[in-house]
Amino acid sequence: MQPPTSMHLVASSSMDTIAGRASVIDGDTIEIHGERIRFNGIDAPESAQLCTDAGGRTYRCGARSAEALAEWLASSSPTACKFVERDQYGRFVGDCTRADGASVQRWLVRNGHAMDWPRYSNGMFSREQSTAKADKIGIWQGPFQPPWEWRATQRERSDSSSTISLVPSAASSAAASEQSGACSIKGNITRKGERIYHVPGQKYYTQTRISPGKGERWFCSEQEARAAGWRRSQQ
Repeated sequence: MQPPTSMHLVASSSMDTIAGRASVIDGDTIEIHGERIRFNGIDAPESAQLCTDAGGRTYRCGARSAEALAEWLASSSPTACKFVERDQYGRFVGDCTRADGASVQRWLVRNGHAMDWPRYSNGMFSREQSTAKADKIGIWQGPFQPPWEWRATQRERSDSSSTISLVPSAASSAAASEQSGACSIKGNITRKGERIYHVPGQKYYTQTRISPGKGERWFCSEQEARAAGWRRSQQ
């Protein structure tokens, strides 16, 4: 990741603010001017995470959160984020607002697209969460696993199988991703043969259709997509 220019981010201090058109990475992460920004104090479902709706059907709640966020941010741009800290991955962690002053974190939690993360929030968004839970909206429609617990479960599964699992071929990995339906990044092949992937929230994500017979596939992470020879869509 290239560092942002000085016109968008002032010298590193607690008063840093970055503003601009936001590209949604997932339900709690955006990118502005090349800077990856993690929302402070909340946690949204992961892209591959499944939740249960009011009818008992599973759905990709992480992808849905990202799509809802992208639509909401686009209706009042630009987005501004005030620096809080750098996390262990070097990401800018911040408190963000839309152009109309609405808090991004509060909106996500209030509408059931993310959770208050007590470990980092000190209950800052607990009121919004209680309201969303009472209204049974978003992830609160049915049973689900808190994102931080879901990630821990995935790590445990990975650790327990690492000593006996073989690395799958690219073909089998693609098939597994397609069959599972749990991965949300769309690997599309254009008429010119270009391999381009789309993440939830991008302009053409919803209308892009994946045809495995043409060599198109789903990816569970951008790293996986790039390693397979795809590049990120610019829109």
